Amino acid sequence: MTPNQLHAFEEEFAARPANRLMQNAVTRTPVDDVALDRRVLTGIDHSVSHHLDDWKATNQKQSGRCWMFAGLNLLRVGAARKLGVKDFEFSQNHLLWWDKFERANHFLEAVIETADRDLDDRTVAHLLASPISDGGQWNMFAALVAKHGLVPKSAMPETDSSSATRAMNRALAALLRQGARDLRGQAGEGAEAQRKTKREILAVVHRVISIHLGTPPQRFLWQWEDQDKEFHRDGWLTPAEFAASYVQLPLDEYVCLVHDPRESSPVGRTLTVEYLGNVVDAPPVVYLNVRMELLKRLAMEAIVGGEPVWFGCDVQKMMRADAGVWDAALFDYAAVYDTAFTMDKAARLLHHQTSMTHAMLFTGVDVLDGSPRRWRVENSWGEEKADKGFWTMNDSWFGEHVFEIAVRRSALPPELAAALDQPPIVLPAWDPIGALAN
Repeated sequence: MTPNQLHAFEEEFAARPANRLMQNAVTRTPVDDVALDRRVLTGIDHSVSHHLDDWKATNQKQSGRCWMFAGLNLLRVGAARKLGVKDFEFSQNHLLWWDKFERANHFLEAVIETADRDLDDRTVAHLLASPISDGGQWNMFAALVAKHGLVPKSAMPETDSSSATRAMNRALAALLRQGARDLRGQAGEGAEAQRKTKREILAVVHRVISIHLGTPPQRFLWQWEDQDKEFHRDGWLTPAEFAASYVQLPLDEYVCLVHDPRESSPVGRTLTVEYLGNVVDAPPVVYLNVRMELLKRLAMEAIVGGEPVWFGCDVQKMMRADAGVWDAALFDYAAVYDTAFTMDKAARLLHHQTSMTHAMLFTGVDVLDGSPRRWRVENSWGEEKADKGFWTMNDSWFGEHVFEIAVRRSALPPELAAALDQPPIVLPAWDPIGALAN
């Protein structure tokens, strides 16, 4: 890059009046306000033909628990109905506690398994880069519920650290990396010595989590008043008993479908990612790769049938927070920068321009002539934005930026249901399809 070349770039920029116009605009105004296509924004109708939600949106606050909130929001619909109340929340803090503890154990087991590799091995480096985080996947949510049950929010309410996890995660990451150093140093001493050290590390992890989040209840007295002011008492319950009584959906029947258009991910095959998960003894995180048309159809059919749908997406793309909308053409960045953005979804995955970053719940769909036109979404960012926390997604955005949904296995065509029993293609630990929703 020579001075002459830089001078040529400057002359080229100055020669175009449109460049100066955009410079004047963007230096004084946020670029999204300049690029916003008002025709698209004003053309978005928020009504939908099938609308399920009649409850308040939740708020994950300063934490990355969206996948957990979305899962619990799916389950609370049936629980509220059984309890006879208009609104109900399971304790998100309870599942967060167990996720932190289980994930620490999962990380330390991975460290033991890879202890004979060099520190700069790509898998080891990936593990050490993020030993503990808030993000997760559908299968990780299901694993926590299956092993540790659920409790109402009153039995384990939020704490300062459950709503703002950064300080807790910072302490846990330091402890786990320190533990990784110790476990790797014992690589020649055998598994028994390493697991003795692991137990010592987990004792400290348990203490730290309990200091930040409180202690998860082993039993609690469950009683409530329904919306008709009638009092009920169910007695002393364990988290497993509470989940068995008030979870109205068969979680073990749900499977995770993804849309991964890369050539390396065949349609109709199951995929998994090395070292992805939180509970060591749980079934692995497995996706079934399907075409986008099927992803949309199954989501639509579930909603029309009366059931919300958990999904994961790249949330920040083409999003207008103050209006609570997503549309694939919401911002005309090409006009602002006078250049074309030409990568498709597969290329964006391959070149690290996209991944699943957030999970939410579909609670409505607008259907015309048998096809979805737009979607109503329950987010977990509080009630301040959109329609008291419920957003609108145009179908164009679904195709470009939604990656996965959780649906019942029985909803799949027979050939795809059978494909779930095949051994999955194992992708490396750093593959973008294993990104965690925050």
